[in-house]
Amino acid sequence: MNGAESLMRTAREAGIEVCFANPGTTEMQLVAALDTVGGVRAVLGLFEGVCTGAADGYARMTGKPALTLLHLGPGLANGLANLHNARRARSAVVNVVGDHATWHRPFDPLLASDIESFARPVSAWLRTSRTAADLGADMAAAIEAALRPPGQVATLIVPQDCTWDAADSGAAPRPRLRPTRVPDNVVEGAATALRAPGGALFLGGTALQEAGLRAAARIAAATSCPVWQETLPARIEEGSHLPALAWLPYFPEDALEALKEVRTLVLAGVPEPVTTFGYLGMPSRLAPKDCTVLTLARPDEDVPQALEALVEAVGVPAAAILAPREAVARPTGELNPFTLGQALAALQPEGAIIVDEAVTTRLGYRHFAQAAPPHTVLCITGGSLGQGFPCAVGAALACPERRVIAFEADGSGMYTVQALWTMAREGLDITTVICANRCYRILQFEMARAGITEPGPRARALTDLSGPSLDWVSLAKGFGIPGARVETADALVTALERALAQPGPALIEALL
Repeated sequence: MNGAESLMRTAREAGIEVCFANPGTTEMQLVAALDTVGGVRAVLGLFEGVCTGAADGYARMTGKPALTLLHLGPGLANGLANLHNARRARSAVVNVVGDHATWHRPFDPLLASDIESFARPVSAWLRTSRTAADLGADMAAAIEAALRPPGQVATLIVPQDCTWDAADSGAAPRPRLRPTRVPDNVVEGAATALRAPGGALFLGGTALQEAGLRAAARIAAATSCPVWQETLPARIEEGSHLPALAWLPYFPEDALEALKEVRTLVLAGVPEPVTTFGYLGMPSRLAPKDCTVLTLARPDEDVPQALEALVEAVGVPAAAILAPREAVARPTGELNPFTLGQALAALQPEGAIIVDEAVTTRLGYRHFAQAAPPHTVLCITGGSLGQGFPCAVGAALACPERRVIAFEADGSGMYTVQALWTMAREGLDITTVICANRCYRILQFEMARAGITEPGPRARALTDLSGPSLDWVSLAKGFGIPGARVETADALVTALERALAQPGPALIEALL
């Protein structure tokens, strides 16, 4: 057995089920080991950002680690943006990055680089293997690290000679750590704060699972405290069966207004909210200056348990009553962000997974989503564009029994458009809806907010995606996916019905 086979056997025995790969010469032994060892599905991405984003989506939906196989420093560098998103999502991702043979590195060959320096900013755990005999134990350690609550990115760099040299049969899986329980005195402190005037609850991470959402609604009912969800969660359960809780607004002016009366902000599974960017004359912290920030449960702690304990501490009745919500009607007439969101919420099947990278168009969907059938939403956690398509690939492979809807913008979609090919090759049940406004609308918003109300021709050119306009139907066809273009709400409803009724991927370009 060689080192590559030892690594893959260790990965398989530790529960790795899929490897998202874009390999090169230094990874050929690892590629061969996927066959000789077996048990790990190999999925090719035509760009490394597809691999890392797919691993993120897979981990979010399963809670299991996903494996990427990347080629040297440049390959890892191509995947860094979505590893940044995975780090912010606290996803369990294990990167295996090939390197030149140890005896070849001193000659500074063409693709040589400082791989550890590329990996360090996105990796909570990082190691370079030294010998083939180390590979099994190193892989077991990487998987253990990725699974440390609530999940994190681990990167193992593997020199080529370590993969072909002889090794043992692999290493045994390491025990998985569990989230720590929140002490009773912390729960009591949070209960006291929420009973007092000006108390508020801010949810994120695992608090946005069904148990956490129901507990938060009961706490709000007992204390009359406001409750907000983080703006861009890694995963949130939604639908008419769950309490309708408010999302903290994205734009800082709106968030500051929402929180202005808060005197104690209790955090559950999420850090203190701050502005996405620094703005002239505006504070970075969104909580008021005189607000006390109190942590009920850190992301690495047992957040749902802490919320259930808080329910008991504030003395809530056995259940909170849900206000009835009418089913979302199918829209007609003009196609705009609200009728687009309405159509999606009206037609999405129960159990759908919505991968949301629609950026400025998402507000229309947010308006209707809480009245839609039960579903899961995955957001762009780190703000680095190009997460949507790859994350949808990972989610579809993680949950093949559920329909995935990639709710995507035309600008952000072009960052990792190669993921369409992987959707087609793997026959994934992904319906893509492209919100085609033919511009970087979020940049136009930010330019106006910065006081640049009349940008010049060069500035306008850098936010405009027309001339030529992107032809998403032709792009989809080129990647092997059927596509349709719609310009009215009625046409969108018809196209969605058709796409959702058929197996495999489909794409709808919605002109806004």
